[in-house]
Amino acid sequence: MQNFINEERCEPRKRSSGDRVKDFKEIYEVLSKEDASLQADRCIQCGDPFCHSKCPLHNYIPFWLKATSAMKRDLAFNLSNESNPYPEITGRICPQDRLCEGDCTLNDGHGAITIGAIETFISEEGFKKGLKPTFPGITTKKKVAIIGAGPAGLACATYLLRAGIAVSMYERQNRAGGLLTYGIPGFKLDKEVVARRVRWLQDAGMTLHVNTNVGKDISFDEIAHSHDALFLSIGAENPRKANVANENAHGVFMAIDFLRSIQKKLFNESYDKKFEVKGKNVVVIGGGDTAMDCLRTSIREGAKSVTCLYRRDKYNMPGSKKEFKNAIEEGAEFVYNVTPKEILVNSDGQVIGIDMNKTILGAKDANCRQCVEIVKGGEFRVDADVIIFALGFSPAVPTFLAENGIEVSKTGVIMVNSEYQTTKSGVYAGGDCKRGSDLVVTAAKEGKEAALHIIKKLLG
Repeated sequence: MQNFINEERCEPRKRSSGDRVKDFKEIYEVLSKEDASLQADRCIQCGDPFCHSKCPLHNYIPFWLKATSAMKRDLAFNLSNESNPYPEITGRICPQDRLCEGDCTLNDGHGAITIGAIETFISEEGFKKGLKPTFPGITTKKKVAIIGAGPAGLACATYLLRAGIAVSMYERQNRAGGLLTYGIPGFKLDKEVVARRVRWLQDAGMTLHVNTNVGKDISFDEIAHSHDALFLSIGAENPRKANVANENAHGVFMAIDFLRSIQKKLFNESYDKKFEVKGKNVVVIGGGDTAMDCLRTSIREGAKSVTCLYRRDKYNMPGSKKEFKNAIEEGAEFVYNVTPKEILVNSDGQVIGIDMNKTILGAKDANCRQCVEIVKGGEFRVDADVIIFALGFSPAVPTFLAENGIEVSKTGVIMVNSEYQTTKSGVYAGGDCKRGSDLVVTAAKEGKEAALHIIKKLLG
């Protein structure tokens, strides 16, 4: 180990921008065996590994790096899958620059270990060899229902099944995965990668009910009374709005609706054609990863122009640096220090543009982030046929929560105790519905921890 002196940080190869904008295939290649071993060999094996601490799942990163360096790939595979319900997914989509790689000791000038790329390699190499997650089968009489087949739900199911507990999962969409399937575009996460994990959970004994809207197609009571416990992982899909004039006009989309519709189109499922942007001037409001997803999806869908408008400067953009870089490479334009004032429409109520205010960054707020201040007299217009708002998400609050005594906060998040149990006995919750919109890896952590508490409650 400690070969960082001789080997520089090496990013995984990616397809050229001119090639990759023609389809929705993943842009990054999986590392070769040689590159993965060499990159892992750069790790200095810190006595107090910051990468392990910064990871929400506290993955055994130094240990599987050492195993990869020594070409003990089966050991690396087992270590990686032990603490993580789907490492081949987090390796692809985690913002490593803000988590494990961001706290790597070698960031002092040598370049962090390419942890995410190696994590993906470990799983994919193992899968090629025929390795896959192991489960004991259903060995208990206990049954748990999971409402929502997104990141938290899949994580919870994984650890319940490892304990031999039967799992029934209810999902309102046509496929499991939640935002992994319908929210994150295929150029970041191939949909077969998600479907493969779901199949393994089904092979392990999970029963999956898709196209099932709880409270409409089946009652909450019916599910609760036929299971020993219930886990809510219904996500946070209520889009935040800018509260500006004409934001409900024709041609104004919310990011989640746009991304989901395009993915349904790619699945050859029924979708709303109003979300097609071919030949149109597209403006995206926001600066996070979802905004980057909308920009890059619009480019692949054949938009005439694609522009991102963000209220702070590029150094304060909340999204992943690599996604921002990829969006620029693929042709997206960026305008910083601007905020929407009013959406402009024609006599038919169709979007024709947006009036923007220029902004400056002022004093820091309670979170040590500079506040946005509007510059007087700095108004200007941006022509647009389509405007997509990517301003984050809040939890939706289905009626079955209040009907069953499950309390939520003023912001709509489900209230739980330290063991992830809601105000209704036997009902647990985790992920975005419990904390608000956050990272996939955070949802994985909460699904895993909730599962461990359910296991302790049911099995002792």
